[in-house]
Amino acid sequence: MLAIIQARLSSKRLKGKVLKKIKKKELLKRVFDRVAKSKKIKKIIVATSTHKSDDKIVKFCVKKKINYFRGDLNDVWLRFVKILKLNNENSFIRICADSPFIHNKLLDKGIEIFDKKNCDIVTNVFPRSYPKGQSIEIFKSSILIKNYSKLRSSYFKEHFPKYFYKNYKKFKIKNFKYKSNFSHMNLSVDTKNDLILANKLYKFINERKKFPNLDYLISRFNFLSR
Repeated sequence: MLAIIQARLSSKRLKGKVLKKIKKKELLKRVFDRVAKSKKIKKIIVATSTHKSDDKIVKFCVKKKINYFRGDLNDVWLRFVKILKLNNENSFIRICADSPFIHNKLLDKGIEIFDKKNCDIVTNVFPRSYPKGQSIEIFKSSILIKNYSKLRSSYFKEHFPKYFYKNYKKFKIKNFKYKSNFSHMNLSVDTKNDLILANKLYKFINERKKFPNLDYLISRFNFLSR
């Protein structure tokens, strides 16, 4: 399976967040390392833009020997289509670069479901029950490529998964849920406060010999958020 990590530096709430550090390691590297732990993901590409604001992401990827692709800043859908055509992949998993706690076992679970079910999309955000920052979205490449020409909305070009969720009756979508509803919880990094909490949470994680399960992450996050 191909994993595409969507990254940019021009985020509005916390600019430059993907290169901000969590316990001496950049957020983007944290995400990359978590995705690389998956047993079912064979290739990882960072999808960024050709805008000069993202030159730093490219320099970072070159330094860390991470595959990257540059495309239109606002037309994210086209950026992904070009990656898929260049790599000749039948499917891919989309990962946001603000998810430093994305769990490799959750990635593998989503891919296993996708491999077993004849679906266009496998996700856990339609509706969401997992915390933000634990989002799984796996797509057949063909539905992105075939439906791009139908687009008229710049909003969907920037937020392409929402097109498929809005038109869900036209696609075969499989959603899987967590045992409890933690959709209110945010394990992603959107604000300065999120970054502070992420650093505190990684302090607990670094004290363990291996990355903890999601139950542990949730319990520790709840403790730190009090």
